[in-house]
Amino acid sequence: MLRDKNLIPLSHQHQHALALCVRISRSSPIAESDLDAWHREIAQLFQGEIDAHFAAEEQIVFPAALQFDELVMLIQELMSDHTELRSLFGQGETLSPYMIGTLARLLSEHIRKEERQLFERLQQLMTPEELALLGSRLEAALKDAQQTCLIPTDATRLRPAQ
Repeated sequence: MLRDKNLIPLSHQHQHALALCVRISRSSPIAESDLDAWHREIAQLFQGEIDAHFAAEEQIVFPAALQFDELVMLIQELMSDHTELRSLFGQGETLSPYMIGTLARLLSEHIRKEERQLFERLQQLMTPEELALLGSRLEAALKDAQQTCLIPTDATRLRPAQ
């Protein structure tokens, strides 16, 4: 199903985060000499985009989804994911190469749940008017969030698949 235009800002941010996850996966195991560059990039993405993204979902999308009984358990799971991911992002410069890989795996799985389960069902269950209201509220909530992909450094650039 095509993504409804009102959810596209979140989907664009998902693409940015997934790009980071792919680069982490292809760089694993991360060399100790590259850890500082990865820590900086992960912190920059969290501060510039993911933190505001999580807040917008928690304050706008999740409450809208909770009006549908079938989505309650999924929303509880997604909230739990946010808690776990915030904890990992909060470890900052102490993230080991292994934990950076874990962060990328969990973030990727979380994004795929939102895209494939939550957004798909919201598009089916909500009226066009409800989606439009959701979209205008998201636009206001995300107005100060970074809207561009990060430029990787030499240490964090995409590596060929092995």
